[in-house]
This record gives sequence, structure tokens and C-alpha cells, in this order.
Amino acid sequence: MKPHLAIAMLALLAGAPSAFAQQAVSTLPAVSENKVDTDTFTKTLASANRFEIESSKLAQKKGVAADVADFAALMVKDHTKAGQDFKAARERSQTTASIKPQGPPLLPTDQAMLDQLKALDGEAFQARYIALQTEAHKQAVAMFSTYARSGDDPALKEFAKKTLEVLKMHEMHLRDVAAVH
Repeated sequence: MKPHLAIAMLALLAGAPSAFAQQAVSTLPAVSENKVDTDTFTKTLASANRFEIESSKLAQKKGVAADVADFAALMVKDHTKAGQDFKAARERSQTTASIKPQGPPLLPTDQAMLDQLKALDGEAFQARYIALQTEAHKQAVAMFSTYARSGDDPALKEFAKKTLEVLKMHEMHLRDVAAVH
């Protein structure tokens, strides 16, 4: 069952642009069914983390319910820390993948989701933000679980294991927020 989780996560990542934008674009390299390669992990993680921060900063400006605003503040705090931890792990890692200091551009999937949120306000924004955060965290938990189990870079594997627990906590928090809204 677990190898299928990685395939499902990658299928969602590859298919999501068509669900969120007019054109379907995927720049993720192929992976085997039970492993996420380091290059895919680092590129996907950097973009997804930036999406979490930018979409949550947007939520803080859009006048969402207090509990959603609190969740957005938590996302900014935790994902900023995750970005710092990721940078430290990359400095100890064996990977040669290059990520610019200001961060890579968002992957097409993440950019399409952010653009979609920018176009919404009020209840529509709040509902979409919760839905996108829920989906993003499902995908992140799947990818981090797979890399923590089968990654080939020890420093990044350790980072994935440590961060996985925070992502699972975010998922549980999202269930509570979604149940109210």
C-alpha cells in the first residue's frame, strides 16, 4: 500500500495544475513508485514551503475567521522555521541541487493555487484556502514520509523525519478548522 501512496501523491502533484489553472504544466521529474529522489524532494519542498508561507500571509490579509487567521499565523511561523531547517540540512547534505537564496520560483502547481487564492475574497477565499491547505498537507505528509523512509541523502532524510511530525500536526489542526467551517 505504501508504494501506492507515493504514486498517488505524485499523480496529484502532476495533475493539480489542470485543476487549478487553464493549462496543465508539470516540471516534476519522474520517480519510482516507492521512492522520491533528492532532486524532486528539494525542488518540491522549496516550492511547497514557499506556497504555504505566501498563501498564509495572504489569508492574514483577507479577513478570515479568527481560527483560520490563527492557523495562517502558525503556517507562516512553522514553515519559515522549516525553510531555515531545510537550508541548514542542505548545507550538511550531499546534494548538489541549486536553490537560490531568495528561493526558487514556485512550481506551476503552487503558483496556480496561489493565483487562485489571490482572486478570491471573504468566504470564498476562506473555503478555498482551507481546501488547498488540506490538499497541500496531504501531499507534503506523503512526500516527507516517503523521503524519510527511502531518501538517499542522510541530512535531508533526518530533516524529513523531524519535519514530518509538524506536518502531521498541521493536518490534524486543519481537520479541526475545516470541521468548523
